[in-house]
Amino acid sequence: MSMRTLPIVLVSLGGEMLYILDQRLEAQNPSGDNSEKATGLWSEQDRHRVMNDIVGTMFSKAFMDELLKPQQMYSHRTMKVVLTRLAHVSIMRLNPVSMEKLYELMIMAFKYQVFLCPRPKDLLLITYNHIDAIREFVKGTPAVVNNVDETHRRIIEVYSAMTAGEFQLLRQTLLTFLQDTHVRVAMFLKNLIQNPNGRFALSASGPMPQGVDLPGTIRIFDTKGRKVRQSHFPSGGSYSVANKEGSFGLHGDRVLRLGMNMYTVNLAEEPSKSPSVKTDNLTPNLLAKEELNLLARLMGNVEIENVSAGESGFQINLFGASQEDETGAAGGAEDSSGVISIQALPDEYSATQLSQIARLFAEQEATNENVNSSKGDNLLAMMDEL
Repeated sequence: MSMRTLPIVLVSLGGEMLYILDQRLEAQNPSGDNSEKATGLWSEQDRHRVMNDIVGTMFSKAFMDELLKPQQMYSHRTMKVVLTRLAHVSIMRLNPVSMEKLYELMIMAFKYQVFLCPRPKDLLLITYNHIDAIREFVKGTPAVVNNVDETHRRIIEVYSAMTAGEFQLLRQTLLTFLQDTHVRVAMFLKNLIQNPNGRFALSASGPMPQGVDLPGTIRIFDTKGRKVRQSHFPSGGSYSVANKEGSFGLHGDRVLRLGMNMYTVNLAEEPSKSPSVKTDNLTPNLLAKEELNLLARLMGNVEIENVSAGESGFQINLFGASQEDETGAAGGAEDSSGVISIQALPDEYSATQLSQIARLFAEQEATNENVNSSKGDNLLAMMDEL
């Protein structure tokens, strides 16, 4: 198990969380109005405050000092606790059900990126794409941008000395962490990059990693290492040579698109996607009801509530607790105030069946939690002091 996996996972999942929150908050305020809404929801200033607060905590020196220590990978439960506390450092609040669904979407997006990563070393490019996007979110706050840059430099310093074998071990640790997660995501299903059973439909075609020859050639060498014969065979896919290697520096062209904001990047342009997928009309429209419904497992109403005596905050309730929409799990309805409410509650029968299955594993889960209970304790304790 690699002891350097945690920073890659937490930075990438944090980036995915910010993508989702930014997309949802922007969709609720398409005009960018900074005044009080007629619906009583939130302002553009509040949106920027949420981003600055989360990024400022996530890239603070104390947080990164603890995160960059060599340590074992956290369990999913501990990872959710860390990310929940990050989400709650600002005036925004997520209820447990909403955070669970948010975490599922973050994990599936990151898993898709890891699966399509051409080389183990390119996992860094995925992380750097997340950092580049996060830097853009807080570009109006120089102090936070400086923290992001400093963290980026430290990550470059730590991982630049790793060998190809160490990156392979890191990738294997990631795959172990991500295994058995098969949550269906509406956006992936619509673009046919995920099957109905939750597994990804990976293509056998696309660009090759930097420095790798195209498949389909057999070369035979003699005892002195000289090539004596060469033949070709059908490779079963359509491959292309990588034009150049992505930048592993603080800035530059990463070349690899994985890790970019998939709510603003056209998934149809991803070169690793199956060529049989239709790519018409796939350009995202963040302001449309249809695009919100694609994220029905995650999206919901954004409301303002009092967090403290003199401060207002967001209560993001992604899943209704008591009402049910006639349109079903993927449907949407618009109330009189113009706010789009999306119903994504599981049916009662499914919930009962899942509860029965969960009880069967209760004893084993308790054993595992006792073994791993100390993982992440230092980081969580440090976050309590921030």
